[in-house]
Parts: sequence; C-alpha cells; structure tokens
Amino acid sequence: MQEWANQLCENRQFGSKMTDSKYFTTTKKGEIFELKAELNSDKKEKKKEAVKKVIASMTVGKDVSALFPDVVNCMQTDNLELKKLVYLYLMNYAKSQPDMAIMAVNTFVKDCEDPNPLIRALAVRTMGCIRVDKITEYLCEPLRKCLKDEDPYVRKTAAVCVAKLHDINAQLVEDQGFLDTLKDLISDSNPMVVANAVAALSEIAESHPNSNLLDLNPQTINKLLTALNECTEWGQIFILDCLANYTPRDDRESQSICERVTPRLSHANSAVVLSAVKVLMKFMEMLPKDLDYYGTLLKKLAPPLVTLLSAEPELQYVALRNINLIVQRRPEILKHEMKVFFVKYNDPIYVKLEKLDIMIRLASQANIAQVLAELKEYATEVDVDFVRKAVRAIGRCAIKVEQSAERCVSTLLDLIQTKVNYVVQEAIVVIKDIFRKYPNKYESVIATLCENLDSLDEPEARAAMIWIVGEYAERIDNADELLESFLEGFHDESTQVQLQLLTAIVKLFLKKPTETQELVQQVLSLATQDSDNPDLRDRGYIYWRLLSTDPVAAKEVVLAEKPLISEETDLIEPTLLEELICHIGTLASVYHKPPSAFVEGSRGVQHKRLPGSAGSGESVESPDTGSAAAVSDAPPAVIPSQGDLLGDLLNLDLTPPTTTGPPPPASTGLQMGAVDLLGGGLDSLMGDESEPPPIPLRTDAPQSPQLPPQSPSPPDYSPTEVGPEGTLLDHKKLGGDLGGSPAMGTGFGAPPASMPASFPAPVSGGLDDLFDLGGGVGMPMGSFTPPKTVWLPAMKAKGLEITGTFARRAGVIQMEMTLTNKAMSVMSDFAIQFNRNSFGLAPAGPLQILTPVGPNQSIEASLPLSTVGPVMKMEPLNNLQVAVKNNIDVFYFSCQYPISMLFVEDGKMERQVFLATWKDIPNDNESQFQIKECHLSSDAASNKLQGSNIFTIAKRTVDGQDMLYQSMKLTNGIWVLAELRVQAGNPNYTVSLKCRAPEVSQCVFQSYEAALKN
Repeated sequence: MQEWANQLCENRQFGSKMTDSKYFTTTKKGEIFELKAELNSDKKEKKKEAVKKVIASMTVGKDVSALFPDVVNCMQTDNLELKKLVYLYLMNYAKSQPDMAIMAVNTFVKDCEDPNPLIRALAVRTMGCIRVDKITEYLCEPLRKCLKDEDPYVRKTAAVCVAKLHDINAQLVEDQGFLDTLKDLISDSNPMVVANAVAALSEIAESHPNSNLLDLNPQTINKLLTALNECTEWGQIFILDCLANYTPRDDRESQSICERVTPRLSHANSAVVLSAVKVLMKFMEMLPKDLDYYGTLLKKLAPPLVTLLSAEPELQYVALRNINLIVQRRPEILKHEMKVFFVKYNDPIYVKLEKLDIMIRLASQANIAQVLAELKEYATEVDVDFVRKAVRAIGRCAIKVEQSAERCVSTLLDLIQTKVNYVVQEAIVVIKDIFRKYPNKYESVIATLCENLDSLDEPEARAAMIWIVGEYAERIDNADELLESFLEGFHDESTQVQLQLLTAIVKLFLKKPTETQELVQQVLSLATQDSDNPDLRDRGYIYWRLLSTDPVAAKEVVLAEKPLISEETDLIEPTLLEELICHIGTLASVYHKPPSAFVEGSRGVQHKRLPGSAGSGESVESPDTGSAAAVSDAPPAVIPSQGDLLGDLLNLDLTPPTTTGPPPPASTGLQMGAVDLLGGGLDSLMGDESEPPPIPLRTDAPQSPQLPPQSPSPPDYSPTEVGPEGTLLDHKKLGGDLGGSPAMGTGFGAPPASMPASFPAPVSGGLDDLFDLGGGVGMPMGSFTPPKTVWLPAMKAKGLEITGTFARRAGVIQMEMTLTNKAMSVMSDFAIQFNRNSFGLAPAGPLQILTPVGPNQSIEASLPLSTVGPVMKMEPLNNLQVAVKNNIDVFYFSCQYPISMLFVEDGKMERQVFLATWKDIPNDNESQFQIKECHLSSDAASNKLQGSNIFTIAKRTVDGQDMLYQSMKLTNGIWVLAELRVQAGNPNYTVSLKCRAPEVSQCVFQSYEAALKN
C-alpha cells in the first residue's frame, strides 16, 4: 500500500496538479465500454488519458478488473509515466486475475533488460508486489539479472524484491540461490545496496529464526559500519538494528564499534538516534566500568536523549518511554538532567505522567529538595489524575530516599490540610506505605489522619486508613469505635475494604481482648456466615479457627513482624528489562512488553538479552544455548522448537510398522516435558491426604486473648491458604493441625450453630458454597467431528485424492480418510507416516488398506493414532505433516487437527484444585476470546462441550449472567482452565482461558467455537 501511494505521488509530477483532479469527479454510466475503446486507441495521448481514468476509478474503489487485458496491452510503451500507471494497475488486480497476469511476464523480462535503469528497477519492484504463485518462477531469471545489475538503484530494489518473493515462496528463493546473492550484496560498494540487503536478510531471518542468515563476523561488521556513514536515514536504521544483534568477541571490539556508532547520536532523525542508543546500551555491557571511555560514553548519551524531549508531544512520549527503560538500567546517564523532566503547563497528560515517573527514578539525596518542591506544586494543579500521581510520587520519594522521608511526610500533611477530597485520600494511601517502610517513626501524624475519616469514600483510601488503625490500635484510644463505624455498612464495602477490616479487627482483638470480644464475633460472623465472597470467607474461617484452637499461634501469625516494603515496587523485572533494552526504538519499548506478548504468529518471538559483562562472551540471541550441555538431562520444554521439518519428512521410513496391536499406553510423565502444572503438585495445595484427628478447642491459654465461651466452634478448614498481609497460613506453622474430622471428610466441618438454615452446609464437596450448582449439568451430547476436507488433491498426487477428518471415539483418536483413485492405473501398497509434531501424534498401527484401489474407486480407511511419537513445536501448533506412499510414489501433505481430539476423558478437575490452580497460574497467561452468534442456554452449551471432554466444574449466576467454570486436560498432561460467560438474550459468549502453556489457548478457543456452533 505504501509503494502504491509513493508511485501515485511520483506520477503527480508528470501531469498538471490542477487538471489531475478531474479524473476523480466523473460519475458517467457505461464508462467501462468507453474506457475499453480508449485503451485500444492508436493515439498515445488518448491511451494515457484512459489509463489515468482507470487508475482514478480503481483508487476510489470502483471495480475495473474487466479492463485487465486492455490495460496490460498498454505495457508495451516507452513512456515511463504510462508504464508506471499500468504496473500500478497490475499490482492491484494480479491476485484476482492470476491467469491474465501471466500475459505480463514477457514484458517484465523485457523491461528488466531495458537500457533505462529506472525502468529496470520499476519492473523488478512490480514483480515483487505481484503475489501470484503461478508467475513467481517466471520472474526468477529477471530478478537474478537485476541483483547483479551495474546500476546500484536496480540492485537495491532487487534486494528488497528477494524478501517479498521469499514471503510468497520461500523454497523457491532458497533453491534459486537468491539468499547467497543477498549475502554477497552486503559487500557491495554502494551503501544503499548494503542497507537494503541487510533489511531484506533481517526480514527473512525474522520469519525463520533458526536460519542463521545474517552470519555476522568482524569482517561483515566492518563493511556495515563503513556503509553506515553514507546511507539514508532508513538505511542507517536497518544497519544499526542489525549491529544490535551482534555480540562482540571482547571489550576492545565492543569499544571500536561504539566509537564508530557514536556519531549517529547527533542525527536529526529520532529513529536513528534511538537505534544508535540501543547499540551503545548493549555494547556498554561488555566495557569495564573503570575504563575512561566508559565514562565518556555515558556523558555522550545524555544530550541526544535530552534533545528528543524538544520534539512534538507524540515523539516526546515515545522518547520518554524509552528513557524510562534506560534510566532503570543506567540511571547515571541522566542523573544530572533532572530539570528537563520537570512538567510544563502545556504538556499533554500522557507526557506529564511519564515525566513524573522518570523524576522518581532519578530522585536522589542530591536533588530531592528540588523534586519535592516541584511535586508539591503539581499537587495543586487542576488535572485530577495528574494530582493523584504527584501525591503518590511524594510517597515514593520518601520510600526511595530515606533522608527525605520527614520532609515528605510534612509535605503530605500540608496537602491533607487543603481538605481537597482526592488529595487527602491519595495522601492517606501513601502514608500507609511510609508507615510500612519506617515503622514506629511517624505515628504522630495518625491523629491528623483520623480527623479526615468521614471524608474517605474511595476503597483504597478506606482500606489504607483501616490498616493504619488496626496496625497502631494500641496507640489509638478509640480504635474500636473507629473500626465499628466501618462495620455498620460492611456488606456495602468493596472486597478490599472488607478484607482489611476483618484483619484490623482481629489485630485489635489480639491487642485489646477484653474490650473487643463482641466486635470480633460480629466481624467473623459477617465474614463467614453472611458473605458469599470466597476470599473473605476463607480468611474469616482461618482467623476463627486460629483464635479458637491456639490464640498464641494466632498472635504470632497475625501480629508477626512484617518485612519492610522495597524501595522500588514498580521496577521492571530484570530479565524483561534486558529484553526491552534490546528492543529500544520499537513498539516493545513503548508498550514495555516483549514482542511475543503482542505480535501474532512466529515473527518477533525471539527472546533477546544483553550480553554478559566484559569477557563473558554470552550469546544475545539464544540465552539458553550456553547451558544446553549442562541441562541435557533435564526434561524438554513444554513444546520443543521447530527444526528442519522438510528434511524430517523426506527421511521418513515408510515401511509398515512391525506391531499391529493397540497403541501403547501413554506414559505417566508428561509427553511434552515433565512440567508440574501446580508448582509443588496437588499436595502442596490440598495438604496431606491423610486425615488428621480432630483438635479440641483450647481454653487453657492464660495471658492470651480468647473467644468467649459461648462462641460457636468455627468450621474445620484444611487447605493451605494465603493469610493477611500476604503471610502463608500452613497448618504446620500454626501450633497444631487444622485438619477436619475423619467423619466429615476434607474441607469444611460442621457449620457454626448460628448459621441460618438458608446457608448451604458445605459438607459434600468442599467448595459447593463458592459456586451455585443449581441447574446441574446434564448428559453430554456426543463429541463433535468436523466434516471431511480435501487434504491431498488428485492433481498434486498423480491421481490420488485424500479427504479426511479427525474423531475421538471411546478414548482413541482416529484419523478417518477417504482415498479416491482418479488415475488410470491401480493403486496398492499403501503406507503412512507422520512428521514430528507438537503433541507427538503418530500412527498406532499400519494403514489397513488390504485390497488394491482401481481407477475411479474410493476406499474408506480409519487409522488409530497414539500420542507417544516424537515431539516438536509446529506452526500453527496443531499442524500435522503427513507422508503417504503407494506403488506409484510418495506424496506429502499437511493438515490441521482440532485440538479437542486431544482432550482426555479424565479432564474434570476437583473444585478445590480448580480454584487453587486458577489463582496459581499467572494472570499474564490468561487469554480472552469472543464466541459470536451462539444461541444456546448455558446448560445446553455445557452439555455440548462435555461431549468434547470439556467438563463443567461449577456454575454460578451473577446479575443474570451464567458463569461456567470448566477444565480440560490434553493428552500430554497440560491442563486448561476456562470461564465461559453466557448472558441470557446475548448471542455473544466470552471465554477466558488460563493455562501453563498459553500457546495452546488459541487452538482451544477454536475447539470451543467448533463444538458450540456445530
């Protein structure tokens, strides 16, 4: 599209700017017939006018493909303007008219030998843009000549054409030796040819990460650095990005490259500057810090980064996001440039917030007074979001620079006195963090905070204030009254506030037991009996059980000394930061996410990292290769990487297997890597399976607070649980087991005596009370089997046509095929074999075709499959490459199996395990999809999905929306958890998938869609 626009612009220079607009204003009918006549006119001018009209119609969206042969006839001309217009038309319509496009091949061949280099380049550029398989092989010879053309303009255009051709037909490019020619062009005398060759090779290498096309060595690097000085700005970016992928042999080579790249920092184009910064940031890792040049380089990096902040706001934002990464890695680069990050009154909000973040990262004892004065000013601005961030920034300064903490607290108190509601609330939130960093130091301000209690209406601020009251209850005379005031509207509070209130009142009870017995009983009752929030109930039961069984242990757990919060809680994780530094100047550095998080497909998923310090010689591209030998005995990754697949298929042994029995049973270890999906296994979540004896309530603990005697005994509760303040409440730490009675089974014991009759007694299933299972799940409706599709057309297999599908029956995966003989000779001696694939699919026995297949005859074959074959990650994940042999030849094809065929029959997870596993899987592994136009009730959907071994664990209804919690298990032991949301009257469903191997989520979603819509 960009080239099309460029050519349109180029064409404007040939005609009058005042008259070209007339081509876009005509609305005549019967125009196609008139244009046809004009295109076949003998007059050159008339013909050119007609082509202009055709291009204008095409540009505004009219279909002028009927004129294809007439326009192609106009290619035979010496007029460059007309030729450009015809080529433009050809690029647009060649895909829809591939048979007609072949007519243009002779002209391309002829134009590639034209004496005018502009026409030669135009021909080769157009060739690369015509994405038609039929004619690509005809274009190889012209392209080969243009790659060795005497004119550099033609050579640079041909270099880019190789990358385009590789995208259409990679095998053809490799067979024709174009990649070797591209590598030779890196040594070209013209810098633009070098830059385009590097760009083309980089593009091809991205789609084939293991190809090692850009084999960088000191000689090649020297050629690139020589070309760097004479390239256009885009050529420089291509070369700099290529240099960033090189790992120098030692610190001397690293310094030499840095010296030659440093002049690029003064370039006018910001993209060139950022690419140069990326190279220097990477190579600095290898320079010894005591080297004089290292200090010089740090000083040289600051001015260009500062200069980027004088551009327009959008560029400033991109620069700031990159600077944010640089400052986290090397704050010393900009430590003296604090003032340039001070906010201007007319900065857009997104620039202001980013500057504020960098100010905090650069704050130090030397400049903290300056920073605090600025932040106090910002806190009086009119922009609410900015003011909130400024107040938070003051708190972050206090935590980062200890010497400034007192001044920060004083500044926050001044802001609280302004009585501006949102300022007060933010100040209380950050003061809570200051208390956590400096306990028992600034408690004198609590009285001031308590004065503002009534004005707090935001959950975070209310939770912060409750935490402060609970933590320092012994110093606040009326702490019980303050907490009781929050308790009045307990059920209207957010979960965050409820959890904090529960913990604070338990703390208060442990500090002042005689005065607060009623209060603690009230909150425990509200949290356990009257609440349907699982997190709140779990914490309430834990506290209740602790206080009843061992008050001493309760005190040790709840009032334990807490670790101080870290100075920087929002720093990017180091390995991710290293990867992002390697992507400076790209979208990854703006999103602060690795490319694999937002780039679909195979491109951009290489994980890069910075090299080791001087002399370590680590590889940037493949962080794991260095230790490959050391970990050879370790289990493979979830899905191994893709290798030379074509070579694997060509080397297949197609002799029938010797065994014909049933498929061997899958091993108990995970086929695709022995990954424990729950970290410590199920036992770590569920506790020991053996039932501990019941523990009598302790009433003999002197000097420790107790629940009053009339308190009902709390329910038994066995799983390990996360307690208040993030502590882990394990029954081994609590001074005694928390297991249930053997008669009751694991999970909850008897409900409290005061529990209302309507509250379900959670005896049978542990988490029945978390999910409303009313409405039940009916019988499955049978597995969905996709219709057969053509896998191997007869024209590609000498008359053998194979159609097929996959099915799962009685726990066995079947590959069901129809083989049709469309040739004139008999076919026999059939055999089949699979290439390595993502899930280890392999034939469990020979292909059972016992009789020859005569001409025009078909035969059905069902091949049972096992999942114990060799494993290799494919793209897409469910791709299967197959070789079929008969008495005529060996034929290859690929097909895709629905991943639902791999869902096993024992994929229904226990409810408690489901809940714990969902929490245990990182949120980054969650994917959300929309299933559109599905008119099924939640029960009908559940039944359909169960037929495909997608099991509903639980169901609950919230605000008229049914939420189904489901699990499925793949043959290699990978669990996938799902939440399916079905809104009555809304045909669009939402499905959220969580999995330890998130790459399978897309395929699982496709199986959901297929099962529900068929």
